[in-house]
Amino acid sequence: MLDRAIIEFDKALRTVLAPARSVRPVPGEGVPDAMLDDGERRHAAALMRINHVGEICAQALYQGQAMMSRDPAIRDTLRQASQEETEHLAWTERRIAELGGRKSLLNPVWYGGALALGLLAGRFGDRWNLGFLAETERQVERHLKGHLETLPADDARSRAIVEQMKVDEAEHADMAVRLGAHELPAPVKGAMKFAARLMTTVTYRV
Repeated sequence: MLDRAIIEFDKALRTVLAPARSVRPVPGEGVPDAMLDDGERRHAAALMRINHVGEICAQALYQGQAMMSRDPAIRDTLRQASQEETEHLAWTERRIAELGGRKSLLNPVWYGGALALGLLAGRFGDRWNLGFLAETERQVERHLKGHLETLPADDARSRAIVEQMKVDEAEHADMAVRLGAHELPAPVKGAMKFAARLMTTVTYRV
Protein backbone atom coordinates (compact mmCIF):
# COMPACT_ATOMS: atom_id res chain seq x y z
CA MET A 1 0.00 0.00 0.00
CA LEU A 2 2.83 2.37 0.92
CA ASP A 3 4.71 1.50 -2.28
CA ARG A 4 1.64 2.33 -4.37
CA ALA A 5 1.16 5.67 -2.56
CA ILE A 6 4.79 6.58 -3.25
CA ILE A 7 4.40 5.69 -6.94
CA GLU A 8 1.24 7.77 -7.27
CA PHE A 9 2.84 10.73 -5.47
CA ASP A 10 5.88 10.52 -7.74
CA LYS A 11 3.55 10.51 -10.75
CA ALA A 12 1.87 13.68 -9.51
CA LEU A 13 5.19 15.47 -8.99
CA ARG A 14 6.40 14.49 -12.45
CA THR A 15 3.19 15.69 -14.09
CA VAL A 16 3.23 19.10 -12.41
CA LEU A 17 6.97 19.81 -12.23
CA ALA A 18 8.93 17.72 -14.76
CA PRO A 19 9.07 18.32 -18.54
CA ALA A 20 6.77 15.89 -20.36
CA ARG A 21 8.06 13.63 -23.14
CA SER A 22 6.38 12.49 -26.34
CA VAL A 23 6.93 9.25 -28.23
CA ARG A 24 5.00 10.47 -31.27
CA PRO A 25 6.35 13.37 -33.34
CA VAL A 26 4.97 16.76 -32.36
CA PRO A 27 2.13 17.60 -34.80
CA GLY A 28 3.11 20.42 -37.15
CA GLU A 29 6.79 20.07 -36.25
CA GLY A 30 7.90 20.46 -39.86
CA VAL A 31 5.65 23.45 -40.56
CA PRO A 32 7.38 26.86 -40.62
CA ASP A 33 6.29 29.07 -37.75
CA ALA A 34 3.98 31.92 -38.71
CA MET A 35 4.85 35.60 -38.36
CA LEU A 36 2.30 36.53 -35.69
CA ASP A 37 1.91 39.99 -34.21
CA ASP A 38 2.23 40.43 -30.44
CA GLY A 39 -1.50 40.21 -29.81
CA GLU A 40 -1.90 37.03 -31.85
CA ARG A 41 1.11 35.45 -30.17
CA ARG A 42 -0.18 36.25 -26.67
CA HIS A 43 -3.63 34.91 -27.56
CA ALA A 44 -2.26 31.68 -29.04
CA ALA A 45 0.03 31.17 -26.03
CA ALA A 46 -2.90 31.69 -23.65
CA LEU A 47 -5.01 29.13 -25.52
CA MET A 48 -2.16 26.63 -25.46
CA ARG A 49 -1.76 27.30 -21.73
CA ILE A 50 -5.43 26.39 -21.29
CA ASN A 51 -4.85 23.19 -23.27
CA HIS A 52 -1.79 22.39 -21.15
CA VAL A 53 -3.84 22.79 -17.97
CA GLY A 54 -6.51 20.58 -19.50
CA GLU A 55 -3.90 17.86 -19.92
CA ILE A 56 -2.63 18.38 -16.35
CA CYS A 57 -6.22 17.83 -15.21
CA ALA A 58 -6.62 14.80 -17.48
CA GLN A 59 -3.54 13.19 -15.93
CA ALA A 60 -4.96 13.73 -12.46
CA LEU A 61 -8.43 12.49 -13.41
CA TYR A 62 -7.07 9.31 -15.00
CA GLN A 63 -4.81 8.73 -12.01
CA GLY A 64 -7.65 9.09 -9.52
CA GLN A 65 -10.02 6.97 -11.58
CA ALA A 66 -7.44 4.20 -12.09
CA MET A 67 -6.69 4.15 -8.35
CA MET A 68 -10.39 3.60 -7.56
CA SER A 69 -11.26 1.18 -10.38
CA ARG A 70 -12.10 -2.38 -9.37
CA ASP A 71 -11.54 -3.81 -12.87
CA PRO A 72 -7.90 -4.53 -13.90
CA ALA A 73 -8.77 -4.18 -17.60
CA ILE A 74 -10.29 -0.74 -17.03
CA ARG A 75 -7.31 0.32 -14.94
CA ASP A 76 -4.96 -0.70 -17.75
CA THR A 77 -7.07 1.20 -20.31
CA LEU A 78 -7.06 4.33 -18.15
CA ARG A 79 -3.29 4.15 -17.79
CA GLN A 80 -2.84 3.71 -21.55
CA ALA A 81 -5.00 6.77 -22.20
CA SER A 82 -2.98 8.64 -19.58
CA GLN A 83 0.19 7.96 -21.56
CA GLU A 84 -1.37 9.60 -24.63
CA GLU A 85 -2.37 12.59 -22.50
CA THR A 86 1.29 12.85 -21.42
CA GLU A 87 2.18 13.38 -25.06
CA HIS A 88 -0.38 16.19 -25.22
CA LEU A 89 1.36 17.73 -22.22
CA ALA A 90 4.67 17.65 -24.06
CA TRP A 91 3.21 19.14 -27.25
CA THR A 92 1.43 22.03 -25.53
CA GLU A 93 4.39 22.72 -23.23
CA ARG A 94 6.71 23.01 -26.23
CA ARG A 95 4.32 25.22 -28.17
CA ILE A 96 3.86 27.57 -25.20
CA ALA A 97 7.63 28.02 -25.07
CA GLU A 98 7.83 28.65 -28.83
CA LEU A 99 5.19 31.35 -28.51
CA GLY A 100 7.05 33.01 -25.64
CA GLY A 101 4.32 32.21 -23.12
CA ARG A 102 4.34 30.47 -19.74
CA LYS A 103 2.50 27.62 -18.09
CA SER A 104 -0.22 28.31 -15.55
CA LEU A 105 0.97 29.32 -12.10
CA LEU A 106 -1.93 27.34 -10.65
CA ASN A 107 -1.01 23.93 -12.07
CA PRO A 108 -0.65 22.29 -8.62
CA VAL A 109 -4.14 23.57 -7.70
CA TRP A 110 -5.67 22.29 -10.93
CA TYR A 111 -3.98 18.92 -10.46
CA GLY A 112 -5.17 18.52 -6.89
CA GLY A 113 -8.75 19.42 -7.75
CA ALA A 114 -8.88 17.06 -10.73
CA LEU A 115 -7.36 14.22 -8.71
CA ALA A 116 -10.06 14.66 -6.08
CA LEU A 117 -12.74 14.53 -8.80
CA GLY A 118 -11.20 11.37 -10.26
CA LEU A 119 -11.19 9.67 -6.86
CA LEU A 120 -14.78 10.76 -6.27
CA ALA A 121 -15.95 9.51 -9.68
CA GLY A 122 -14.28 6.17 -9.03
CA ARG A 123 -16.21 5.65 -5.81
CA PHE A 124 -19.46 5.30 -7.75
CA GLY A 125 -18.26 2.21 -9.60
CA ASP A 126 -16.58 1.55 -12.92
CA ARG A 127 -19.56 2.27 -15.20
CA TRP A 128 -20.13 5.72 -13.71
CA ASN A 129 -16.37 6.21 -13.59
CA LEU A 130 -16.25 5.59 -17.33
CA GLY A 131 -19.28 7.82 -17.86
CA PHE A 132 -17.44 10.68 -16.19
CA LEU A 133 -14.44 9.99 -18.40
CA ALA A 134 -16.53 9.93 -21.58
CA GLU A 135 -18.29 13.21 -20.75
CA THR A 136 -15.00 14.86 -19.82
CA GLU A 137 -13.48 13.91 -23.16
CA ARG A 138 -16.54 15.06 -25.09
CA GLN A 139 -16.38 18.46 -23.39
CA VAL A 140 -12.65 18.72 -24.06
CA GLU A 141 -13.24 17.85 -27.72
CA ARG A 142 -15.80 20.67 -28.01
CA HIS A 143 -13.47 23.07 -26.25
CA LEU A 144 -10.65 22.19 -28.68
CA LYS A 145 -13.00 22.76 -31.61
CA GLY A 146 -13.67 26.23 -30.21
CA HIS A 147 -9.93 26.91 -30.04
CA LEU A 148 -9.56 26.02 -33.70
CA GLU A 149 -12.13 28.72 -34.46
CA THR A 150 -10.27 31.41 -32.50
CA LEU A 151 -6.58 30.58 -33.02
CA PRO A 152 -4.82 32.90 -35.49
CA ALA A 153 -5.52 31.64 -39.00
CA ASP A 154 -1.80 31.51 -39.88
CA ASP A 155 -0.75 29.64 -36.74
CA ALA A 156 -0.50 26.25 -38.44
CA ARG A 157 1.76 24.74 -35.76
CA SER A 158 -0.69 25.37 -32.92
CA ARG A 159 -3.57 24.24 -35.11
CA ALA A 160 -1.86 20.93 -35.94
CA ILE A 161 -1.39 20.18 -32.23
CA VAL A 162 -4.99 21.04 -31.36
CA GLU A 163 -6.32 18.99 -34.28
CA GLN A 164 -4.46 15.85 -33.18
CA MET A 165 -5.46 16.37 -29.56
CA LYS A 166 -9.08 16.63 -30.68
CA VAL A 167 -8.81 13.30 -32.52
CA ASP A 168 -7.25 11.59 -29.49
CA GLU A 169 -9.87 12.93 -27.06
CA ALA A 170 -12.68 11.66 -29.27
CA GLU A 171 -11.05 8.23 -29.31
CA HIS A 172 -10.83 8.24 -25.51
CA ALA A 173 -14.53 9.06 -25.23
CA ASP A 174 -15.40 6.25 -27.66
CA MET A 175 -13.19 3.88 -25.68
CA ALA A 176 -15.07 4.68 -22.47
CA VAL A 177 -18.41 4.03 -24.19
CA ARG A 178 -17.18 0.69 -25.57
CA LEU A 179 -16.17 -0.34 -22.05
CA GLY A 180 -19.71 0.29 -20.79
CA ALA A 181 -19.86 3.92 -19.67
CA HIS A 182 -23.14 5.14 -18.18
CA GLU A 183 -24.60 8.42 -19.48
CA LEU A 184 -24.27 11.08 -16.78
CA PRO A 185 -27.32 13.00 -15.53
CA ALA A 186 -27.82 16.48 -17.02
CA PRO A 187 -27.09 18.34 -13.73
CA VAL A 188 -23.71 16.61 -13.47
CA LYS A 189 -22.85 17.54 -17.05
CA GLY A 190 -23.87 21.13 -16.32
CA ALA A 191 -21.66 21.27 -13.22
CA MET A 192 -18.74 19.93 -15.24
CA LYS A 193 -19.26 22.61 -17.90
CA PHE A 194 -19.36 25.33 -15.24
CA ALA A 195 -16.12 24.07 -13.65
CA ALA A 196 -14.43 23.89 -17.06
CA ARG A 197 -15.54 27.44 -17.90
CA LEU A 198 -14.12 28.70 -14.61
CA MET A 199 -10.82 26.93 -15.20
CA THR A 200 -10.41 28.21 -18.76
CA THR A 201 -11.30 31.80 -17.82
CA VAL A 202 -8.75 31.89 -15.01
CA THR A 203 -6.04 30.02 -16.93
CA TYR A 204 -6.25 32.36 -19.92
CA ARG A 205 -4.79 35.03 -17.62
CA VAL A 206 -2.92 33.17 -14.87
